Amino acid sequence: MKKIVIPSLIILAVTLAVSCSDVQRNPGRIYMPDMAYSRAYETYATTEEMKAELLRKGIHFSNTPVPGTIKRGELLPFLLTKDAAGDSTNYVASRQVKNPLLSMDTVEAERLYLVNCAICHGPKLDGNGPLYKGGDGPFPAAPANFSLPQYVGMPEGQMFYSATYGKNKMGSYASQLNTEQRWMVIAYIKSKQAAATAKPAAPGSDSTAAKK
Repeated sequence: MKKIVIPSLIILAVTLAVSCSDVQRNPGRIYMPDMAYSRAYETYATTEEMKAELLRKGIHFSNTPVPGTIKRGELLPFLLTKDAAGDSTNYVASRQVKNPLLSMDTVEAERLYLVNCAICHGPKLDGNGPLYKGGDGPFPAAPANFSLPQYVGMPEGQMFYSATYGKNKMGSYASQLNTEQRWMVIAYIKSKQAAATAKPAAPGSDSTAAKK
């Protein structure tokens, strides 16, 4: 019995010691290895040296998308470029651009506005955010008051142009908000403007006006 037990314990101890080692070993043959290990590489990771090496082999390769390529799930691009200093051609043309969003998460749109815009334009869209604070804040220039008629009547495309490229003292928000998020913020502003415009007159205001 001992002749069987002792060798068995030795074999078990050796097996445990070997299996717990951190030495990397060949896992053996793999059925369909191209499915077990992806050959995909990081997008646009090909270097210029790698392209040159391929070209020496007669392979003309470019991993950069052609101009106008749209990422899957992305909105159509805003085709108007930033105007040169002193020019306003594209700013005026942006009036014709419509918001492409057919629906959106209104809660997320409000959050995006409060995080990115309310600090200047104010939570109530009155241009009195914490940075301005009625002129007592650290920012001396008064931000746009979205409740004023010129902003209530401003087309969505023109607002999008301003958010994308900046306007007056406001810089571009293209790096903070992607295309869809910028359109969401503008839709939120427009919805608040429409709600404020549609508010019913105070009770008795019509009769007071009639008496006058």
